Amino acid sequence: MQLYPAIDLKNGQCVRLRQGEFKDITVYSDRPEEIAAKWQSMGATYLHLVDLDGALAGHSVNKEVVKKIAAEVSIPVQMGGGIRKEEDIEFILSLGVSRVIIGTKAAENPEFIRQMVNKFGQERIVAGIDAKNGMVAVEGWEKISNLSASQLANQMKEYGIRHVVYTDIARDGMLSGPNVEYTRKLTEETGLDIIASGGMSSMEDLEELYHAGICGAIIGKALYENRIDLKEAIVAFEGQDHQGRKS
Repeated sequence: MQLYPAIDLKNGQCVRLRQGEFKDITVYSDRPEEIAAKWQSMGATYLHLVDLDGALAGHSVNKEVVKKIAAEVSIPVQMGGGIRKEEDIEFILSLGVSRVIIGTKAAENPEFIRQMVNKFGQERIVAGIDAKNGMVAVEGWEKISNLSASQLANQMKEYGIRHVVYTDIARDGMLSGPNVEYTRKLTEETGLDIIASGGMSSMEDLEELYHAGICGAIIGKALYENRIDLKEAIVAFEGQDHQGRKS
């Protein structure tokens, strides 16, 4: 299972929100590139970035920081938040980001995803599916659509997507545990690489996802509050020590 330490960016700082509420914010660092280097030094093999300002604005806002992070680390980085146009994708990839996560646009215009997968390839384009009670939410989680997460995931598969970041909004930043059952259901129904996001609070949560056959997990608040030891988690679930050797 691939682990993704999360760095959420707002106003150039590394922050966390609770349930995506912009008024409920904790600032962890004003130098996110140092946080990125820290996670890499602890053995991280992939990073997950979110441009929170971008998600609301509908275009990338924290580009300078993203550039610094990509320059600071040698591991791949995936990023989401406000990426809704082909030029945005090109620009983000040009900053040194490996994979771009498209959320709102995937739900509102799935055909766009097909075109982007054809242009940039399956490894570059990730669909972000954010859901509340199984229904897809869009525009920085401000709106709920009439599509279920399962319907959208199957449509994405048809359009060539291989990787999906699935976020259960009700659990995000709450340390209440991920929605293992629904994530398992999505994985089994689609056969896609479903990356669970939202609610990771402990090694037990990661263990449940691992045993449910989930391909990836994004860890945010639990790392910042020292509830999960990244080194230990990588050895347990990625099957390698922090030097990158298989254990």
